[in-house]
Amino acid sequence: MNVKEKLKELGLELPKVSSPGGNYISVNIRAKIAYIAIQFPIENDTYLYQGRLGEGISTEEGYKAFELCALNVLAQIETKIGVDNIIGINHIDAYFQSGKDWDESPIIVNGASDLFVKVLGEKGKHSRAIFGVEKLPRNFSVGLTTTLTLNEE
Repeated sequence: MNVKEKLKELGLELPKVSSPGGNYISVNIRAKIAYIAIQFPIENDTYLYQGRLGEGISTEEGYKAFELCALNVLAQIETKIGVDNIIGINHIDAYFQSGKDWDESPIIVNGASDLFVKVLGEKGKHSRAIFGVEKLPRNFSVGLTTTLTLNEE
C-alpha cells in the first residue's frame, strides 16, 4: 500500500515530522507493538487549532484538527517504521480541551478515525478512548496517541 498515493487521492499529504518537545522519543517499539507519542495539530512546524472547542474552535475545525493529528501519526509511522511494516492500528487515545457546554467529542475524534480507515483500510480500524482535559500543551485544542502492531518480519 502506498500511503502517499492514497493521501494524494484524498487531496492530502504527510506533514513534516515534528521533534519531541521533551525527554522522550516519538516512536517507541517494544516487542511487536509501537507506541506513537502524542501528536498535535502541527503542520510543518506551524501550530494550528489552538484554543477550546466550543469557544473559538468549532466542531468542524475540531474534526480537521484530529485529521491533522492522524496525518502526523502517519508521518511518524512512515518515517520511523514504514507503513508496509505494520499489521494495523490497535488503539487511539484522543484528548481535547473545550468549553464547559460543548459536548461533541465523538464527532471530532472521527477526524482521526475516518482518516486512518480511508488511508489504511482494514489496517486503520482501531478501538479508541476519548478524554476531555483541562489543558493541553501550547493551548492545542486536541492531541492524539496511537498504538499499533508490527509485522513479524
